[in-house]
Amino acid sequence: MPGEPNPGLRRDAVGLREVLFQSITAMAPAAAIAASIPSGAAFAGGSLPLSVLVALVACLFTASCVAELARELPAAGSVATYSARGLHPAVGFLVGWGYVFVEALVPALLLLQLGFTTAGTLHQEWASFPTDLWWPWSLAGAVIIALAGFFGVRASARLGTVLGIFEVLVFLVFAVLLIAKAGDANTLSVFSSSHTASGYSGISGVFAGSVYTVLAFSGFEAAAPLAEEARDPRRTMRRAVLGAALAIGLVYVLTTYAMSVYFGPDRFAGFGVSGAASWEGVARASFGLFWVVLFLAVVNSTIANANACSNVSTRTAFALGRIGVFPRPFARVHPRHRSPVVGVAVQFVVAVATVLGLGLAYDPVTAFALLATVIVTVVIGVYIVVNLACAGYFLRRRREAFRPVLHLLFPLLGIAAFVPALLTAAGIPAFDFVSELKPPVSYAGPVVGGWILIGVVVLAVLARRHPERLAETGRVHLDEPQDPEEITGEANR
Repeated sequence: MPGEPNPGLRRDAVGLREVLFQSITAMAPAAAIAASIPSGAAFAGGSLPLSVLVALVACLFTASCVAELARELPAAGSVATYSARGLHPAVGFLVGWGYVFVEALVPALLLLQLGFTTAGTLHQEWASFPTDLWWPWSLAGAVIIALAGFFGVRASARLGTVLGIFEVLVFLVFAVLLIAKAGDANTLSVFSSSHTASGYSGISGVFAGSVYTVLAFSGFEAAAPLAEEARDPRRTMRRAVLGAALAIGLVYVLTTYAMSVYFGPDRFAGFGVSGAASWEGVARASFGLFWVVLFLAVVNSTIANANACSNVSTRTAFALGRIGVFPRPFARVHPRHRSPVVGVAVQFVVAVATVLGLGLAYDPVTAFALLATVIVTVVIGVYIVVNLACAGYFLRRRREAFRPVLHLLFPLLGIAAFVPALLTAAGIPAFDFVSELKPPVSYAGPVVGGWILIGVVVLAVLARRHPERLAETGRVHLDEPQDPEEITGEANR
């Protein structure tokens, strides 16, 4: 209401289209196609399209769980709310604690990529342009994202929609060109295990490659924190989460197939993220100035992804600030734009400090690798907990709606799919294809462990002094308030 000092987020501000592209841009399809997915080629070789298909099926299990919980519990707290209601408020707090942390780091990660990608490309075209002049591009991206966040969810979501459409269309057009040029080389054998890399023969190479392609799907759940600002959130959230995972998964399958058959399945193990054997390298060599459009799509993807993840971190922090488990100022919104202005400001400061601090202390590429490892480790851990929460919620609270396949089998399969990816991201050599991490990337584990340890200490203080606040992590603010006795009883359980 206009007269209230803190009216909350703007209700019914965005529809399915904007919410769908919130998830799509959070997956950063252009950046994933050009960088994340090719990392699996060293294992899957020309069978990488099959690895992507395996990853798509695996991620749909978790996407289904998130979609089911988003329909039941439409809340800005998203994964924190799901974990609190499905498992325990303490688990919900720790999930929110970790999720806000890594989602606040994602814009920094993407701004680093924006900086070194732009500077490197300009240097390649004009040798006089210094590659170490990457940071102005990163700072420019940070300002764009902060402005979009300040002007509210409509401005931010519409920016994401425009950017998302552009990057997807560019790679779809390029994929069609590659398939057409491949001609008689087109073959469905890339969907078998016959083209895996040397040393990773058969299905083992396919699964090794799928571990890396799974990482390209992270972000499909990013629509969920916009639940309190979306129209008809119970239906919209479910469609957006599942729709983003399925649609972009199919784009990944198509584009990887196109490059595999064009480049040559039997030599695809040498395909990577830079040089002649890369998306930009192929575009430069065979498609003239089309590489410029491809480059712009990747740059566009970094800004769109950073924008989407800024929305996630600020909304989750807003939800936790509203109930007092985060500092209350995080729940403050702009009186006109209804944006979480404190969260947007903190997000901007964190992004700039992280980009300049790590990027100048090491170099932007090394800083990128360190942040990526921290982020992936926590995000995949969150996905595993949310799968457990889906089973827990429907078994404990909605037994009448429980469906064994959707609410038990899919969560278990989702967990099984993400465990290898978690071990890979953490550098735990439980499989032959997991490499031991080296400094400073190996610092990711201690960083994550330290942050979670601090969260446990904060949790202990909350449980002792403010158990009613901790219990509120499971509150869905679009619904009628829960029975106070139920809330308090859940917190003490």
